[in-house]
Amino acid sequence: MNSPKAGSRVRHVVVPEDRSGQRLDNFLVGHLSGVPRSLVYRLVRTGQVRVNGGRAKPMKKLRGGDEVRIPPVAIRPEDQTSVPDELVEHIKSRIIEQNEDFIVIDKPSGLAMHGGSGISLGLMNVLARINEDWRPVHRLDRPTSGLLILGGRHRSLVALQRELAGRRVDKRYLALMTGVLPEALVTVDRPLKKIRDGSGQHRVVVDETGQSALTRFRVLERLPGHTYVEAEIETGRTHQIRAHAAALGYPLAGDERYNEQAAPDGLRRLFLHAHYLRLSWPEDRVFSSPLPDELGAVLDALRAPARTG
Repeated sequence: MNSPKAGSRVRHVVVPEDRSGQRLDNFLVGHLSGVPRSLVYRLVRTGQVRVNGGRAKPMKKLRGGDEVRIPPVAIRPEDQTSVPDELVEHIKSRIIEQNEDFIVIDKPSGLAMHGGSGISLGLMNVLARINEDWRPVHRLDRPTSGLLILGGRHRSLVALQRELAGRRVDKRYLALMTGVLPEALVTVDRPLKKIRDGSGQHRVVVDETGQSALTRFRVLERLPGHTYVEAEIETGRTHQIRAHAAALGYPLAGDERYNEQAAPDGLRRLFLHAHYLRLSWPEDRVFSSPLPDELGAVLDALRAPARTG
């Protein structure tokens, strides 16, 4: 019997802008689900992995737009990440659109994009059970829910990543900020930089030496001690909305990394949901995802004092 494969043919993957600065070995681990790191290093050392056509070291820092050649890899059954059948069926039920160019999925909160770094499995492990050729055009943080687009054929993936880099993909999020934002619309145009804090945890902070990032926060509703907003991003940096909200002094509710204040009663996750996605390629399409019930319940609880007062 043939060994399972983490990809059955050579792939050429374009590095998204929000993965700029990631090491080559970590990038490969995310794209070779279930492959041991020892094998990843061997693939790099033997030249089977190429960056922009040339050999590279495992520690090489990638840049947005780099093209990484990823070879087909046979792995043993015991090395594979076990994905429960019920999780596969659950993710299948959350596919909103599927065609030969892309799929749009409504990602649940709590599921990381990739396994690794103490996370047993990620969304890509699950999707590999459905179709191993889907690759993310952008990403959502583990605690963030909502709309995510993945490319199908290589040509489609590259085209969609170019649309994203050219800021022709409209992405909007629903979020709950801690504190009452006085302005109806706030634009944050401040560069962001990844750092490692004193506890060894990765964080993103405003820093003039960082990458450009622009977020617009539009007030939808002011609630006791909180503001319900729509956040629109023109760039797609790691933790962008979370870091910009914290820099404003209005961190997102339920954000364990950037908010030291207690979450509202009943909130057990980050209040951030990607609810709107508009594509201009291959044709103009708009996708939407309603606010999850558990987040809607938090808003209702915050509204209750005003109704009874």
